[in-house]
Amino acid sequence: MPMQDGEPESPEVDRPKRYAGGVPAVASSLKHVFGRDGVVRGSKGLLKLNQMGGFDCPSCAWPDPDEERAPAEFCENGAKAVASEAMRTAIGREFFAKYSVAELIGKDDGWHDLQGRLAEPMLLKEGGTHYEPVSWDEAFAILAEELKGLDSPSEAAFYTSGRASNEAAFLYQMFARAFGTNNLPDCSNMCHESSGTAMREAVGVGKGTVTLDDFLDADVIICAGQNPGTNHPRMLSTLEAAVERGAKIVAVNPLKEAGLVAFAHPQKVSGMMGKSTPLASSYLQVRVNGDMALFRGIAKCLEADEEFVSQHTTGYEDYRRVLRETRWEEVEEMSGVSRAEIEDLAVLVSSGKKRLITCWAMGLTQHRNAVATIREVVNLHLMLGAIGRSGAGLCPVRGHSNVQGDRTVGVWEMMPESFLAALDQQAGIVSPREHGWDTVASILAMQRGEGKVFFGLGGNFVQATPDTELTSEALRKCRLTCHVSTKLNRSHLVCGKRALILPCLGRSDDDNGRSVTCENSMGVVQSSRGRLRPMSEEMLSEPEIVARLGEAVLGDVGKIRWRWLAEDYDRIRDWIEAVVPGFENYNQRVMQPGGFYLPNAAKDRIWDTDTGKANFSAAKLDVFQVKPGRFILQTLRSHDQFNTTVYGPNDRYRGISNGRRIVFMNPRDLDDLGIGPLQLVDLTSHWDDGERTAPNFRAIPYDMPRGMAAAYFPEANALVPVGSFAEGSNTPTSKSVEVSVGKSDTLA
Repeated sequence: MPMQDGEPESPEVDRPKRYAGGVPAVASSLKHVFGRDGVVRGSKGLLKLNQMGGFDCPSCAWPDPDEERAPAEFCENGAKAVASEAMRTAIGREFFAKYSVAELIGKDDGWHDLQGRLAEPMLLKEGGTHYEPVSWDEAFAILAEELKGLDSPSEAAFYTSGRASNEAAFLYQMFARAFGTNNLPDCSNMCHESSGTAMREAVGVGKGTVTLDDFLDADVIICAGQNPGTNHPRMLSTLEAAVERGAKIVAVNPLKEAGLVAFAHPQKVSGMMGKSTPLASSYLQVRVNGDMALFRGIAKCLEADEEFVSQHTTGYEDYRRVLRETRWEEVEEMSGVSRAEIEDLAVLVSSGKKRLITCWAMGLTQHRNAVATIREVVNLHLMLGAIGRSGAGLCPVRGHSNVQGDRTVGVWEMMPESFLAALDQQAGIVSPREHGWDTVASILAMQRGEGKVFFGLGGNFVQATPDTELTSEALRKCRLTCHVSTKLNRSHLVCGKRALILPCLGRSDDDNGRSVTCENSMGVVQSSRGRLRPMSEEMLSEPEIVARLGEAVLGDVGKIRWRWLAEDYDRIRDWIEAVVPGFENYNQRVMQPGGFYLPNAAKDRIWDTDTGKANFSAAKLDVFQVKPGRFILQTLRSHDQFNTTVYGPNDRYRGISNGRRIVFMNPRDLDDLGIGPLQLVDLTSHWDDGERTAPNFRAIPYDMPRGMAAAYFPEANALVPVGSFAEGSNTPTSKSVEVSVGKSDTLA
């Protein structure tokens, strides 16, 4: 993409911050909200954000307190998300008449986000250069024409972003299955699919097994492969509270991150004065993909809880044999952590009541051996009996506010027979049983010409996925691409022969007084009601859009009456209750303050696995390795973005201003390459099918292990091969990419 390949301006580089939060977080929040939304609209939005009777944050999935909530129950990134969604400006026919698709694709992602809310449906005709206005009726007629014209329903892919509500997601998956396909790729395929796969195999539940209260009872909290200061900042107040109650936090992360070191609570006087609470008492800078070896090493040092292991688990003898056979030299070399440090950590986690919580995110899930690594984390908890009791358990931290809920209500390409049978009975349809395409399979199918219609319910597919050029080529082969969106993004500009943009209401928008529901990282389902006046009367809610799509393509089918369902979201929730276990009295319970918890068998030490017990894993220990002279690249976020939404060019905690095309590396590695700070370099990834080059990155020395590199996504997604994915989950390996680094031909 042209705008991403040009020579970047030289960023300003300062020392990385020593703590997260404080006055700068408040100042940044207010700057974004008041600057984009105005004082009145912005203040109204913030005061309703994450409040009972208000709306759920459109960014991360960290849970809200069950009981009393602070007047400002949001973080800096939540404020930025609301500022982006609640903008006072809107773009429609005049904007798209002014800018061609070619001109828009030359703008950067931050510019796209600044333009305002999408105001009306837009169509890019075959051979056209500009999007043109189209009525809603015409848009649905085009969708019906293309979808009905397919030779098979499985030539269409129906993608879902984690922003979609339970109601929209349930209708959407029901439409896809009534249409005749399970091709339901979603953003979870690219993040916590590895967690779900590993945990279902091990403990029978693909979700976290802890609540916020457990953090206050924990003795030790391990944060592995995650950066809460940037990716889920509200977690920091929970960690601070845990530390104040005596918990020890252990950070396991290649880069030194401010949000794991200390936190200055911006809603406390001390925090506003710059006084921070130290968080991590131990910080292990594990090598990239060395986590499996680290957790194996911890387990080597432990004596198992024999009573728990005997009563609740199977496979321990095989795992104990693997522990004996694993040599310390392997553990130290693969993890990059010394035996002494690992033994100290083992003493810590096995002391006292062994109340251990392990949290993790993309740093564990986006590797070839991600499933095996997470199984190793579970092994540690099973040895200690640290699951299904107060202050102990597993906590995969979700990065999008309803990605977990979307999966719960059926957005998955291989839902179990129990779900499909219940859906068929309720809807009067016959769902297909053949597994559909996930994200990687969808990209490859479109690239082969087998996927001909792409429909995206939210998200920014081309920027969220790996292998940017191949994914773009795949989308351009489609007959039709259609995106349901709140804001302009790059996926609208990487088009099939025809393309539609359908503007929808966001979380903060008043939907005629109606509420939707969302599920957070800890299995709590609660209502969300937007309170701000929509910036255009042409916007429709996502449930309405899906219902009208179903009506246009299928008509009322079986027991489904699309418009009737979408008129009153209580009706959709009644249908969810009839299909999905755990939603009994859905409409009544979700209106209670704070909502309700979905059942989680593993919390009660009930193991819904093939053995009826929790399963140890005895996988072979391994680590991602590269050829001499090459580096392991991981992609990561800046502090000025949420997923693919870029709010600005700064990364305050890492000391970066005005720069995104950046690669962080160990200073000694840069010295060995003869590369100075801020010098332009080209990054080339190496895979079985060839090389991919992303030019003109600024080299930044950073505190991280040797042999490693890190760059922001989506800029570095072009280097991630679509064919490199986690075994068992198909999650792209965006955290372990083999690259070479060379000086750029462009003069700095």
